[in-house]
Amino acid sequence: MSRVLVITTSLRAKSNSDILAEHLIAGARDAGHEVEHISLKDKTIGFCRGCLACQKTQKCVLKDDATMIAEKVMHADTLVFVTPIYYYEMSGQMKTLLDRMNPLYTADYRFRSVYMLSVAAEDEDSVPLRAVSGLQGWIDCFEQAEFAGSLFCGGIGGAGEASGKTDKQQEAYDFGRTISGN
Repeated sequence: MSRVLVITTSLRAKSNSDILAEHLIAGARDAGHEVEHISLKDKTIGFCRGCLACQKTQKCVLKDDATMIAEKVMHADTLVFVTPIYYYEMSGQMKTLLDRMNPLYTADYRFRSVYMLSVAAEDEDSVPLRAVSGLQGWIDCFEQAEFAGSLFCGGIGGAGEASGKTDKQQEAYDFGRTISGN
């Protein structure tokens, strides 16, 4: 059994990405994984200052919720980022969080597999490509980690709309079941 950390990044109430994340989590648990879920709702995460002090101390000079999240990321076997697609890219709060994970760059991090679930109103195959590329760029900085897979659920826009999309819920569940640990 591996430790899977699911980080949902939508700040919207009844978000479609949160609804689908619940199904992904159920699938991962049914596959035998220990799953922890962190939502960025109500979290305070400041912008990285680029001071690079964390490269020496493995701790950020900013004291906010990103510190606790980084600690959990460091000890997870598998990471799953869940994001709405805004302007053909990951959410700004997800990008801010990734920037704040800089202290892990020199740390003895445990994660090896990183996944992404993304949701958007648009439904073309090209919609998630920049978000996936952005996450891949972050993963490329961690030599022991790899991008292990992505699920894009397009055609879902209105608040809570995913609660009526049983086909997308099943896709998210099945994706969760395919998640592997180290």
